[in-house]
Amino acid sequence: FIQMLRSAKKRDVLQLLRRAPEEMLPFVMEAAVAAQSVASLAALSDFLDFGKEPKSLLEKFLYAAAFSPRPSGELLRLVLDKLDGKQLAPEVQETGIVAMGSLIGKLCQQKLCGLQQEVERGVETILRGLRGAEEESEVVIYLLALGNAVLPETIPSLLDHAEEGPAPITAAAISALRRFPARHISGKVKQAMRRIFHEKRKSYEKTCRLAAAEILLDNEPSPMDVINILLAANELETETATFLLLKVQNSLR
Repeated sequence: FIQMLRSAKKRDVLQLLRRAPEEMLPFVMEAAVAAQSVASLAALSDFLDFGKEPKSLLEKFLYAAAFSPRPSGELLRLVLDKLDGKQLAPEVQETGIVAMGSLIGKLCQQKLCGLQQEVERGVETILRGLRGAEEESEVVIYLLALGNAVLPETIPSLLDHAEEGPAPITAAAISALRRFPARHISGKVKQAMRRIFHEKRKSYEKTCRLAAAEILLDNEPSPMDVINILLAANELETETATFLLLKVQNSLR
């Protein structure tokens, strides 16, 4: 079916979307996303009205885009165009932001980061949204998107949120940092994780401290880091100390 859609003209795909029975429509739409031909994406663009369609259908489209294994720049452009400047239901907006991050990350894995204007536009959209976010839950969504995108240039912003934010924001920022390969876990990142784990500037929730310790232990820990984490573990409750001890043992193997 997907192969058929790849060779179909825009008007045929559009007709298929418009005439599909309600229960079949999500399947046809997901197939059109998977086809990723110029015609199928143009048909989707005409078909999907983000101001009118039911939320569930829009979310299905965004999930299909986010889970696309080898997305194109055109698919990211379609998502960006559909989200741009629209007053959307919060769930649709959130799914769209996370999908955007996922598409950017996969395009960069395909070495298409620098070649696609859409990637630049997507990153700027996420960073602008993060700067303007007022609600804690909004900030967390943008941080999740950055975690999906895995772009080294966003690490300074992630570090700021990790150190300064309240617990949910700190947790989301550290979670995003954990997705980066070891070559991007620089001395600056490690210093920030030490400050969080050892609570140098302020106190942090236990889960945030453990996540910071994991980044240190999973990325070529220095002997001093290992010693300091073990010393700190003595002051923590048994369950947490045991978890850290196991992490230390694994990192030393």
